[in-house]
Amino acid sequence: MSEPVEVLAADPPPPPPPGAPGTPPPATRSVTARATLAGAVVSLLLVAAIVLGSRLLRDFDSALLPYAVATVFLAFGVAYRYTVWVSAPGARRLFKKGFGSFFSAANFRKAPAALPRMIATYLGFQKFLGARSRARWAAHQLIFWGCLLAAAITFPLTWGWFTFTSASGSGPGYEMRIWGFKVLGFDSLNLLGWLMFHGLDIAAVLVIPGACYFLWRRMKDRGAITGQRFAYDLLPLICLVVISVTGLLLTFSSVFLHGGGYEFLAILHMVSVVFTLIYIPFGKFFHIVQRPAAVGMQLFKYTARQDEQVFACKRCGEPIDTTPYVENLRGTMRDLKLDFNAFVEYCPRCKRVLRGTAYLGQVKKGFK
Repeated sequence: MSEPVEVLAADPPPPPPPGAPGTPPPATRSVTARATLAGAVVSLLLVAAIVLGSRLLRDFDSALLPYAVATVFLAFGVAYRYTVWVSAPGARRLFKKGFGSFFSAANFRKAPAALPRMIATYLGFQKFLGARSRARWAAHQLIFWGCLLAAAITFPLTWGWFTFTSASGSGPGYEMRIWGFKVLGFDSLNLLGWLMFHGLDIAAVLVIPGACYFLWRRMKDRGAITGQRFAYDLLPLICLVVISVTGLLLTFSSVFLHGGGYEFLAILHMVSVVFTLIYIPFGKFFHIVQRPAAVGMQLFKYTARQDEQVFACKRCGEPIDTTPYVENLRGTMRDLKLDFNAFVEYCPRCKRVLRGTAYLGQVKKGFK
């Protein structure tokens, strides 16, 4: 027999030098570390909120454990992705200026009604979408309010914050409790009771036509087809349709089929919901988290217009935008080391004229 080889005494391979292929730069490592820490902290805070809000898990429904675990992963993903996002120069400026204006006492004194109005029009009713297409605006509204209603019902129920109890065990009188405190009592056989127990069905009815419209549009519109990606553009819509349809089928099974096929539908519904919750931070739905900062930026521009701080085009004199906004854009371009930040001083028409003139003078000149 050959003698055993001594492998423990071998020196470990030296670490790769900084900048070697496959080694992430220090800045990337620091951003990843901060994002991971932010995700871990937010996840732990959510776990603590679930435990405390469910009265030390007394009101927690173990059947909903997969949903609760998915929301913890959702919290980690959102915090991680948001931290990475705001680490970029452009997003960092949007974040600082947006939320700085959002919580500014000076802006509130200047225009006390501006912030509530922008929250209602920009976040709630999204009027900026109506300028593109009324049909797209209507479909987006259906999805938005349907998902908002579903989230307002599902998350507190999943975390054990909401409970519905009956003194007789089978109704029809029920009490809704939040964190163990009675909020209201209702009869499950009247209209209020029907709405309470079928809120998720109403949300599904809202979401399905909106999601189907966007799926139809992405299969017919040439502009949408050209740049779309399956995982980013189509998959979120398919997930919404699957969640909504399986949710309605659960109600159909319990009411008309006496529970036939309920277990299979419940598992299919759970899998689709869990997958969607985990997917949200890394797909198109992440814009839901980004949007509030954009509201603050709209307020930033609005208050500057109130002070008549309007920046005019250097070539034609037409107003471009507010002076603080243009300066903020120039600062972002400097942060990105783009050497043409002075280009923001021109309106879109003059930019096209300047580009055409430069092309004619520098490129076409060689063909004469």
